[in-house]
Amino acid sequence: MKLFLSVDMEGITGLPDHTFVDSSKHNYERSRRIMTQEANAIVEGALSKGVKEVLVNDSHSKMNNILVEELHPEASLITGDLKPYSMVQSLDETYIGAVFAGYHSRAGQPGVMSHSMIFGVRNIFINEVVIGELGFNAYVAGYYGVPVIMVAGDDGACREAEALIPGVVTAAVKQSISRSAVKTLHPQKAQALLRERIAEAISKRDQIQPLTPPKNPVLRIEFANYGQAEWAALMPGCEIIEGTTIVKFEAIDILEAYRAMLVMVELAMQAKFC
Repeated sequence: MKLFLSVDMEGITGLPDHTFVDSSKHNYERSRRIMTQEANAIVEGALSKGVKEVLVNDSHSKMNNILVEELHPEASLITGDLKPYSMVQSLDETYIGAVFAGYHSRAGQPGVMSHSMIFGVRNIFINEVVIGELGFNAYVAGYYGVPVIMVAGDDGACREAEALIPGVVTAAVKQSISRSAVKTLHPQKAQALLRERIAEAISKRDQIQPLTPPKNPVLRIEFANYGQAEWAALMPGCEIIEGTTIVKFEAIDILEAYRAMLVMVELAMQAKFC
């Protein structure tokens, strides 16, 4: 049995604000260690339930945060930021389930450091469904018939997961007080919770259905300002919906939509404040 584990950073235990997730800030090195420990707890719990292979995909920022020398030796790691499928790189139909850890809620929603890919995104839609990183990644997993069996992060991420994926097992390691303040478990207690919940998720994996994406999905991204929309619309096949900051792309499948999203947000980051 193979398990896919995507690990973001904003939803990791004890992390309340940007000084913990920005590599240029003073709290970042502490966060890398806790992030690695949480990945290890999930790996340990999975191995205890008969999983033979765990692929860990570092999914935050430049995606080189996890300390490989401190990662569980039975796990494999994908690290580095130029990945065609970003947070779900190398996920395919050979996995019994996907786990998203360290996740946060989507842009505009309550939750610590909530956002969707970049801070210039207000909303992402697949057809009429509004999603964040969690939802988009779950759709890619569903394309391969792989269920997202567990989501760990702050309470906002867990609520979002439960609304999207019936039966998903969640582990809220901290409660959001504001977008930059949390009430958190101690890391040791959080790691114990993660071991417990991943064991539960593997046991009930057959009861959790993949989040099946629509065929020929229409991707729409609403940006914070028109300059970002102009940059995103430079990608072939994109158009700005008149009178809005929404850029539309009609995709062949969810994989094309996902890659389009990655390009659009990278382009949008070229826009300047003035």
